[in-house]
Amino acid sequence: MTILPDSVVVIGAGLAGLRTVERLRQNGFEGSITLVGREPDLPYDRPPLSKQVLQESWAPEHTLLTSLKALEELGVDVRLGVSAVSLDKRRIGLDDGTELHPDAVVIATGVVPRELPGQPAGVSTLRTLTHARDLRDALTTAKSLLVVGAGFIGAEVTTAARSAGLEVTVLEAESRPCARILGEKGGELVARLFREAGVDLRTGSSVKQFVDARTVELADGEKLTADHILVAVGAVPDTGWLEGAAPLMPGGDGIITGSTGRIEPLPCVWALGDIAAWWDQPRRRNARAEHWTSAGDQASAVVADLLGLETPTPPVPYVWSDQFGLKLQVIGRPDLADQVETLKGEGTSGGAVKGTVLGYRRGDALVAVAAFGAPAALLSYREQVAVGTASITTVAVPDDDE
Repeated sequence: MTILPDSVVVIGAGLAGLRTVERLRQNGFEGSITLVGREPDLPYDRPPLSKQVLQESWAPEHTLLTSLKALEELGVDVRLGVSAVSLDKRRIGLDDGTELHPDAVVIATGVVPRELPGQPAGVSTLRTLTHARDLRDALTTAKSLLVVGAGFIGAEVTTAARSAGLEVTVLEAESRPCARILGEKGGELVARLFREAGVDLRTGSSVKQFVDARTVELADGEKLTADHILVAVGAVPDTGWLEGAAPLMPGGDGIITGSTGRIEPLPCVWALGDIAAWWDQPRRRNARAEHWTSAGDQASAVVADLLGLETPTPPVPYVWSDQFGLKLQVIGRPDLADQVETLKGEGTSGGAVKGTVLGYRRGDALVAVAAFGAPAALLSYREQVAVGTASITTVAVPDDDE
């Protein structure tokens, strides 16, 4: 029998934390809820930071996901600009000297941008609304940009910079951009998008050291200078404040949890969002899902577990990126594949990248699909990817008008 808590503290006021608060009230929780956020801003949407905010089609405040009035109407005690600094079972220490002692704790503190050794002040990273404002201001006066890292963030910032007329050089240590998500074949399509947009893309290239905030020296000794530099080489879980709570991190990559976010070593503590490595049954291991849709899906599972409700069926993972005028969408788990095939389009044979759809298979099973400007085609395969272990046959794919 589940003993319902009278009080819940959610640490982290990003999308995952906000959705947890909302789901608690939607599912009838009447106890006290406290939402603690390190940033001074109300919960906001992160994907537009590297897209609409940088391209100045959105004002920064347009990214806000809620209002203080809406949170007050939910009966939430909102504490922004305050950081959690310690967790001892269910005792939470804050950097303003106060302590909280809830019946249940939900950790959603996310990730922080990874920096390179010796990275000087003045070199940008992009994770927060403040980062986006600062980078936007820097790009308004720059004529050239050097981007270190060709993942989704690097690609989206490059897109914004090229649309503003900047000369852009991109350094990527791997052989293809976005290869960690899309593999070699999908990464080659992204590489074409970079080059067709006039970007100087250098794969297999890494930074040896920073000369200063505008110049880097590469591993081969070449030096590159730009008006501004962005480092976009991924992010690391924000677990520094959990030192001393070692049972939370036996795997070293975020907080290890079960399939509903519950942390077994500590009673009544859950973790979700980018910081949490949930048990992923198809992968047979714990894995972090740094995706927008995962935040809401995991919030539903955490709240169901916390309140003793039926756990929702995990949906198929989904992620997207807007790059160089088209939407790149992925459903499923491409990293499980042992082969990749073209389901639609001519991109892999030298034709247009737009309209190309890749299928990722493990044996006969379709484990993921990636679509380059082909949303209808992607949706037609969603159910087949969800089947998981069944043998999949190719279906007729509709044309897209995007």
